[in-house]
Amino acid sequence: MIAKINGIVNDFVWVKIGLVLLLGTGILLTCCTKFFQLSHISHWWKNTIGSVFKRGSAATKKTDKQTISQFQALCTALAATIGTGNIAGVSAAIVIGGPGAVFWMWVAAFFGMMTNFSENVLGIYYRRRNSKGEWSGGAMYYLEDGLGKKIHSRALGKILGILFSICVLLASFGIGNMGQVNKITLNMQSAFFSGVHAPKLGDVSVINIAIGIVLMIVAALIIIGGIQRIAAVAERIVPFMAVLYVVGALIVVDTHIGQVGAMFASIFKFAFGIKAVGGAVVGIALKEVITQGCKRGVFSNESGLGSSVMVHSASNVKEPVKQGMWGIFEVFFDTFVVCTITAIVVLSSGYINLETGIAAEGVNDATLVASAFGNVFGKGGEIFIALAMLLFAFTTVLGWSQYGTKAIEYLFGEKVVPVYKVIFVLMIISGAVMTSTLAWDISDTFNGMMMIPNLIGVLTLFPMVMRITKNYVDRKIRGKKIEPMLSYDSSIQKEMAEAIENGEE
Repeated sequence: MIAKINGIVNDFVWVKIGLVLLLGTGILLTCCTKFFQLSHISHWWKNTIGSVFKRGSAATKKTDKQTISQFQALCTALAATIGTGNIAGVSAAIVIGGPGAVFWMWVAAFFGMMTNFSENVLGIYYRRRNSKGEWSGGAMYYLEDGLGKKIHSRALGKILGILFSICVLLASFGIGNMGQVNKITLNMQSAFFSGVHAPKLGDVSVINIAIGIVLMIVAALIIIGGIQRIAAVAERIVPFMAVLYVVGALIVVDTHIGQVGAMFASIFKFAFGIKAVGGAVVGIALKEVITQGCKRGVFSNESGLGSSVMVHSASNVKEPVKQGMWGIFEVFFDTFVVCTITAIVVLSSGYINLETGIAAEGVNDATLVASAFGNVFGKGGEIFIALAMLLFAFTTVLGWSQYGTKAIEYLFGEKVVPVYKVIFVLMIISGAVMTSTLAWDISDTFNGMMMIPNLIGVLTLFPMVMRITKNYVDRKIRGKKIEPMLSYDSSIQKEMAEAIENGEE
């Protein structure tokens, strides 16, 4: 009964209103900012990933112990977004919706760039400091201090902020913790212990328990150290794991280089729901193709959910638009690079018929990428994917721990944060021994429910995003001498403005 009710709610949240809200918001923001992600592509590229390679760049520099650098904020956000969705999620989208789902994944990501941009602009503009001097920001704060300051909206802003935080909290235990650890355990078992007959405690293998304990100990050492330690770990692991995965995937693609043209042709050919079956052309539900592509894309890059804002807001950046541009790059890298690479690997595996767009009978989307790597590298390919899943999913756990921390801080204050961290770490064991997918499915629903209050806030406050963006473009690109828009709080506005005058970025 719980599963049935959850299925109805999940379908309503993700399909009935979620995707329409997500795409609609992205399209609106893209049009209103005059396609900022394209029209200012050289500017945001130069001021995000391009700045990382400049000696003494402000992007990689920490200014104090209470903040993290702009690049660390990106890596921590990517740690949470680059997870199982980039591997198993892309496979599932193609198996269920056909190769055309990849096209809609790109569409959702293109417009999602500006949604993520807007979230981060609002996150920086409405952030505040806690008693430790750390920045606290996220959808709950721009709902309370942005939407809540509008006429007759004070109570609504606070209620939506609380609802958002509750959904974040619940999703952090499920999709951000147990679900990820469960995927790690299954993949590690398959790659390293498939032939081992280990003793059991009840219905649970000792191997699962051992994996859970190791992950719990490592996670505890990092999470207890707070955002600074999480960011420091993410800064080292995320670039390494992303580059390693992309290089490995490109080797797989290179072995099927002659099929690359046919792969991309199949993506565009089936984007509008047409498959050839038995020599006759029949239409499959276009809704299924679009839903799978958009849902899995959003599940991967999290644009519109308001989650990564909580990490981006901890950055030492002064300009809201600058961190917004890091949000554009985050979606670009997650979907257009990592997810696309995975899609090409899946389409080159031989398990997807490029003529019909239909997966071979009995194909398991959860292990499809591992099988594709195994065809090229043998057993080593499956081990490689297991290790990739370990890094991808484990860093997701670290990132989501910070999301939950900020949600609990907003709901109950800073004193409860240590209690949350202990419970979060202990729940890792539950993920390792979990056999039911119900917890994963329910947390997926809460994950989707985050988007509704968040997008209400983004849509209501998009005129503010427009004003802040125009202010930035006028100053930084057109060279106008006008006062910067940096914070809703006059004291923070003054502090940031003085820092910029002193040459701090």
